[in-house]
Amino acid sequence: MVRQPIPVIILAGFLGSGKTTLLNHLLRQSRGTRIGAIVNDFGSIEIDAMAVAGQLGDSTVSLGNGCLCCAVDASELDEYLEKLTRPAARLDVIVIEASGLAEPQELVRMILASENERIVYGGLAEVVDAAEFDATRERHPEIDRHLAIADLVVLNKTDRVGDGQLGRILDTVGGLSGGTAVVRASYGRIEPELLFDPAARPDDTAEKVRQLSFDDLRAEDDQHDHDDRHDHDSKHHHDSHLHAAYESVSFTSEEPMNPRRLMDFLDTRPEGLYRIKGYVDFGAADARNRYALHAVGRFLRFYPETWGRDEPRITQLVLIGSRIDGEALGKELAACRADGPQDAPAAADERSMWGVLRYVQGEG
Repeated sequence: MVRQPIPVIILAGFLGSGKTTLLNHLLRQSRGTRIGAIVNDFGSIEIDAMAVAGQLGDSTVSLGNGCLCCAVDASELDEYLEKLTRPAARLDVIVIEASGLAEPQELVRMILASENERIVYGGLAEVVDAAEFDATRERHPEIDRHLAIADLVVLNKTDRVGDGQLGRILDTVGGLSGGTAVVRASYGRIEPELLFDPAARPDDTAEKVRQLSFDDLRAEDDQHDHDDRHDHDSKHHHDSHLHAAYESVSFTSEEPMNPRRLMDFLDTRPEGLYRIKGYVDFGAADARNRYALHAVGRFLRFYPETWGRDEPRITQLVLIGSRIDGEALGKELAACRADGPQDAPAAADERSMWGVLRYVQGEG
């Protein structure tokens, strides 16, 4: 089966917002997911989470046979992406950590305009320092524009502000970002599932016999450091848990989906719904293929893949967002099933797939 495109995630935010801390957290929590990075507008390298976590803040990174210290501009970005997406690199996700004074919309434009068929836009995550938000906005009013185009806002350092101030900042950020999902964090700790799908953790037996890795040591040190600072306040620890950050909704259907109804749902998906991922069965509308669905923010793409010989023909989707109504979303998706007699003619009608094919890369 054709390998899925590699998501390219843009991590932006002004100086001191916590981008590198967040990236290192993702590396420590990747559990085998191979992450490539273009960091601080300098250097393009393959990242091994168990070898270099904590070293990405340097503008010069030494790796094996060379020292990579190259300023990245529009003409070079595609070259770096080409290197990082070679099959031999075996990467699962690429993160671009923009410099603190970068224009993220320019990076988004370059990713969307890239002719590299091995990548897909993975979203713009804007990191905001809650403690310095007012001062940052005064010095850099362009933050309003950055928030308006973000697919996800990480409101970092929330442990440093009181509840009243935090509520006001959340209201302001929510208004500027137009309903984009806003996730609160301390020390850059967010669930990796917000940005990519981490590799499965080894089973208990494998965990007992494998050699202690650099990743384990980093995680252990990080936990001790966290405990020393936060033993007096368990609230912040609770707020970093998965359920406190966002809601995840799973949907499965053994009945094919009506393409027109599903596109109506996707075209009108609610604010705060950050990611949709999974596979769709359109039944007789395209009996040969299942469709991998990838949506982040307002970005949407379908990837047709030939069904396996004995593969069960089902639709499986996961929806991730902040301040979303999971029950309502489940009902809306259920209403997209092609399970009535009135759907039979449309299901076999080639035109019913036109809305879907608009979002297939390479379609006319």
